[in-house]
Amino acid sequence: MEIDGRRLSLSNLDKQLYPSGFTKAQVIDYMTRIAPVAIPHLTNRALTFRRYPDGSHTAGFFEKRCPDHRPPWVETALGPGDRHGGIEYCRIDELAAMVWAANMAALELHAPMARADDLEKPTTLVFDFDPGAPATIVECCQVALATREVLDSVGLVGCCKTSGSKGLQLYVPLNTAGATHDGAADFALAVGQVLERQLPGRVTTVMAKAQRPGKIFVDWSQNAHHKTTIAPYS
Repeated sequence: MEIDGRRLSLSNLDKQLYPSGFTKAQVIDYMTRIAPVAIPHLTNRALTFRRYPDGSHTAGFFEKRCPDHRPPWVETALGPGDRHGGIEYCRIDELAAMVWAANMAALELHAPMARADDLEKPTTLVFDFDPGAPATIVECCQVALATREVLDSVGLVGCCKTSGSKGLQLYVPLNTAGATHDGAADFALAVGQVLERQLPGRVTTVMAKAQRPGKIFVDWSQNAHHKTTIAPYS
């Protein structure tokens, strides 16, 4: 097929990717319809794919390195790598690239806080609220509302979305030239510690899982330069 002058091949469109019967063709249709609002969150970012070729009920796998078999028009970006150096990640800057990713069953697109052309300058700060059982997303919502009050007190605005799993994520735009990953993480930790004092026994910023049962873990570490979070509408 052809999209905006880009040629690509689609395969196994009848394959079920969700237990409800949702097929790859329907995933591609969804991606096509939400592209106008989803792509602005993806453009110029080094993306990690989480692919589910055997369906969403499986563990799937993460893919950082953009595959060699990609079409020549799929842009890439150098991002955090391993001991051997940086990795060329895929970029999703246009509809054709989004459809190509959907055809590979990349049901989750994970984006870093910084753009590919300035990896050391985050454009967004994130609070990742992770519920420790028996706490649920309901308690996450309560903590998110309390976080909004703290942000309001310092003149910041947050936008909330689900995490794609059990929790919530609250994003704060960083419209400042001096933003750094370390500074964002330090601020997120400081806000989390305020919440610990305001909501004793209900919130924790401690990384150890043994400290989390029944509490909402405010994961401030998601602001590290090598971390990603699932993109909106993914």
